[in-house]
Amino acid sequence: MPAGTYRLLSGLFLAFSLVCCPSSGFGGQVGIMEIRGPIGPATSDYIARAVDLAGDQNLECLVIELDTPGGLLDSTEKIVQSFYGSQVPVVVYVAPSGAKAGSAGCFITLAAHIAVMAPNTSIGAAHPVSAGGGEVGDVMKEKMASFASSYIQSIAEKRGRNAEWAITSVRDSASITSEKALELGVIDFLASNRADLLSQLDGRETEGHKLSTAESTWVEIPMLPRERVFQRLWRPEVLFVLMLVAVYGIIGELSNPGTFVPGVIGAIALVLALYMGSVIPVNLAGVALIVLALGLFIAEIFTPSFGFLTVSGSISFFIGALMLFNRADATFQLSLSWILPATLVTTLFAVVVLSMGLRAQFGKARVGVHLLVGQPAQVVQPVGPSGGQVFVQGETWRAISSHPVSLGKTVEITAVNGLTLTVREKSETALSS
Repeated sequence: MPAGTYRLLSGLFLAFSLVCCPSSGFGGQVGIMEIRGPIGPATSDYIARAVDLAGDQNLECLVIELDTPGGLLDSTEKIVQSFYGSQVPVVVYVAPSGAKAGSAGCFITLAAHIAVMAPNTSIGAAHPVSAGGGEVGDVMKEKMASFASSYIQSIAEKRGRNAEWAITSVRDSASITSEKALELGVIDFLASNRADLLSQLDGRETEGHKLSTAESTWVEIPMLPRERVFQRLWRPEVLFVLMLVAVYGIIGELSNPGTFVPGVIGAIALVLALYMGSVIPVNLAGVALIVLALGLFIAEIFTPSFGFLTVSGSISFFIGALMLFNRADATFQLSLSWILPATLVTTLFAVVVLSMGLRAQFGKARVGVHLLVGQPAQVVQPVGPSGGQVFVQGETWRAISSHPVSLGKTVEITAVNGLTLTVREKSETALSS
């Protein structure tokens, strides 16, 4: 379904909510949405759509309840731009207690018209990761840190917040509690719950818009099914599983040509993995080690090493999986509970399935008429240069021989030409040898 249709349906849903759930008193409507987990493309699309809907419906403000370890800088930039272009005030509320606005969440909180945190929450460590993946050198890291520092400084200065601390959150990965954030002027106030939030928002003025929220009611702006699916799929674990499916599918097809099903499934998984790899930061060194592991598994089949190559492949796969994602950022870490089973399953797959398939493909053929060469046969009709008949493996064949062979003799098949066997008497074989 086109994005325009989704937006239309969402607008109708919100309008229906406003009509069927009118506010009490003279208060307006306040939009509310929840962001839980990493910040990615699905999150930025969701927030941008909600900001537009809040403006179209002329809500008092839009509240984003946030709890995130961080995310991608590209997606964060899109969210910040949507805040700057919003027709209504955007309130970022880091909640509930125990929540955090880490990494990209710090940028988003500072960019809000009004920044609020619940008690016992935290903010900081603002080092979001750029999309595209790969290892970056010290020079590139410094450039990224410099850009992020200047970017968060401009955000803080635009909103009149503590720009000096904002820079340290990037440069030194500084992180502080909600109480300290209020003391340093990073946020505007603390709110223990949603009711307290509405109470303290009432009467506040931002960019010429005075809020009247004391009697307001909440209007939830939910995720669309498409956004919800992509939000759940946008995880390192999903990308890792897709890579494994792609590997198993493609190798399964190569081991058993003509089955098509493994190849098709593997190709689809590979395309999806490549797409996600362009969004989730992937370490190319980790990918190279996983590819090396597969090469070692295959080499074990053709180069008897008494298991050395298989063990080396398992180690390479394990290290590659550990290095596959950015271990410095909690947003992009793959736990050992995923890596260890994947290493074990991949090793067993290589040893059993791959070994059996490739050995069957490249090993000595076990069917076909050429296998008759060297087999003994019984003469059932005298054989000579002009022909005769022999009985072999339950069938009677036409046979020729350079020397006549009488009935009942045992001969050896030396060649197969179409439906005619070339034979010689067993005694000839013994003499020639």
